[in-house]
Amino acid sequence: MARRTEEKKIIADEQIIELYWNRDENAIKETDSKYGKLLFRIAYNILNDICDSEECQNDTYLGVWNAIPPTRPTVFVAFITQIMRNTAINRYKSKKSKKNIPSDYTVTIDELYNTLQSEDSVIASYEAKELAGIISSYIKELSEKEQYIFVGRYYMADSVKTIAKELKLTESTVYKALDKIKIGLKNHLIGNGVNV
Repeated sequence: MARRTEEKKIIADEQIIELYWNRDENAIKETDSKYGKLLFRIAYNILNDICDSEECQNDTYLGVWNAIPPTRPTVFVAFITQIMRNTAINRYKSKKSKKNIPSDYTVTIDELYNTLQSEDSVIASYEAKELAGIISSYIKELSEKEQYIFVGRYYMADSVKTIAKELKLTESTVYKALDKIKIGLKNHLIGNGVNV
């Protein structure tokens, strides 16, 4: 007799949000089931440490629990990944002030720094929200593959090797795409009046 394996049913984001809203602890289990690997990946790419990444994942679940309600996110995955990024970045900064730790996060920030660097601080010239909107409008103009590369590298802090493997491209192709994207972003920022 063949043994039947039970498949875990993944529920919709709206249902997960409703669980949080109703203070149902299953909300955390459902979030972990659906997005646990993604959240861990974001943390690990920033921290390069399994234990710290797992702690950030737990802190993220607590952060989501505390935020919903009163917040009702419109895009749940963006909401939780932002909480995870902030949690992991704060942990990274805390550890970095104590000692030197390896991280893809440092590399990705350094890569974008040259694109956004100016004598007048970009943040001082524009509110962060306005700048984010300008960058978002640029990302929407990219092809699906270029969006994947940009988000993978600068939001997820994935290595070029990982992105190349996932897209079945050479690392050289990904590097060229990143260079093209950074030049395009710089031109887009200049075109929108941002001093870079």
